[in-house]
Amino acid sequence: MSIIDDALSANATIATDRDPDREKPPAPRIAIVTCADPRLSDIVRMLGLDDADVDMIRNVGTVIDDDSIRSLVISTQVLGTREIMIINHNGCGLTTFTDDELEDRLRTETGMSPIAPARFYSFTDAEQNTRKQLQKARSHPWISADVPIRGFVYDLASRRLSEVLPLEATHSDPSH
Repeated sequence: MSIIDDALSANATIATDRDPDREKPPAPRIAIVTCADPRLSDIVRMLGLDDADVDMIRNVGTVIDDDSIRSLVISTQVLGTREIMIINHNGCGLTTFTDDELEDRLRTETGMSPIAPARFYSFTDAEQNTRKQLQKARSHPWISADVPIRGFVYDLASRRLSEVLPLEATHSDPSH
């Protein structure tokens, strides 16, 4: 049996326990953009939040790209989310190669050069990447300036978050 078959079997069992709350429209209080890395799968629990309070947006590398922006605009403008957290992490797989290296490897393995994705968004420093993603989210005109956007790096070993200040804050703070 495949993993998908196992999942379908489990779903058939779980589906018998109807939860009427799941039929209500979503009303998250916070949007979290984080990496798709399975080690972050329980991030909502680690933050002490309820699933219903979180609009979870995940992609490899915690990238604020067109799709993330689309999700954040809908979350804040349609669903009423009032805060945004961007959570990167140490040990991300995107730090282990450059975009060019991966493209070269894939071209060699497949013999093809597709036009998408245009980028893989590899990076070398989780804090610097988080700062860049903060800037991309904050600069979008359809995400209200009234919505706080804060960035963090999650340490896989300690399970603690370290806040990453936006570039403007680090330049204006004389202690940095």
